[in-house]
Amino acid sequence: MNQTVDSGAASGIKPSVAEISRAVQESSAWVGLLKHEIGKNIIGQEKLIERLLIGLLTGGHILLEGLPGLAKTLAVKTLAAAVSTDFRRIQFTPDMLPADIIGTEIYNPRDSSFVVKQGPIFASLILADEINRAPSKVQSALLEAMQEKQVTIGESTFPLPELFLVLATQNPIEQEGTYPLPEAQVDRFMLKVQVGYPTREQERRILDLIEHTDAQAAMPPILAPEDILAARKVVDSIYVDDRIKDYIVDLVCATREPSGLNAGMREYIETGASPRATINLKAAARALAYLSGRGYVIPDDIKSCALDVLRHRIRISYEAEAEGISSEDIIRRLLETVPVP
Repeated sequence: MNQTVDSGAASGIKPSVAEISRAVQESSAWVGLLKHEIGKNIIGQEKLIERLLIGLLTGGHILLEGLPGLAKTLAVKTLAAAVSTDFRRIQFTPDMLPADIIGTEIYNPRDSSFVVKQGPIFASLILADEINRAPSKVQSALLEAMQEKQVTIGESTFPLPELFLVLATQNPIEQEGTYPLPEAQVDRFMLKVQVGYPTREQERRILDLIEHTDAQAAMPPILAPEDILAARKVVDSIYVDDRIKDYIVDLVCATREPSGLNAGMREYIETGASPRATINLKAAARALAYLSGRGYVIPDDIKSCALDVLRHRIRISYEAEAEGISSEDIIRRLLETVPVP
């Protein structure tokens, strides 16, 4: 499972697309087994599971938004159980303090000194549950950890695990008791995934699955941290053609200057996507190619993840709000307008 693309690395020759594809197929043998085991606990929500795997393969943090009871927390906990590493769930509440997440310094009266007590953020996989129920100062405590993979407590800075990944859930901001996430923090999430209701058929299967109160199946460990880190190296080697790169840049730039495409969206966009969107579109598309067993990215990979990468990075104007136009509507229009290679 620790297959990497290194056949030409020693000689300085880049591997061919065929070689990359073979490495992807060998490295991704665990994907089918993982999806099968997750399916024992979660009916439907295939897109949700796929997005969580993208985060795992790229190290990009994921924000899940949806009403309570849609298996957001269960999906993250099930995925964490499949990885043999440390996992922490942080339940965000209105009375939390930043020290409840990152830790604090505690005075030791024996030797008149302060010692650092690390908080739950010091784990490989973090479930930040209902992250928007805590005040902004608590949410902001995650900023340094998510971007720099380190935490500063007092005058000391501590590195976080190499596999560090934040999988956060939030309720729709219209619900009572929620606080909007700071824009600087929202931008640090690679994907914002909207979690919807299951279909009628899926709901019927859920009813059959839950025959008794302890119906949740035990999730066997499938992956070790080194397997994920090896998979990330393969993902990073997946071929992205220059025309695909130009397409990514065209899409992101169109969120800033849509008038050049005659998309009729200029008055609806307050600010466009940041350069993180460009980087994350490429990384997410590579992960999708990996999950599909391909060693190269195609335009459909970009289109598939564009909504989740861009929806939280576009600030809509008052005109858009007045006319009921969302950032998703704008992105769909741009996907129809920007020329596909």
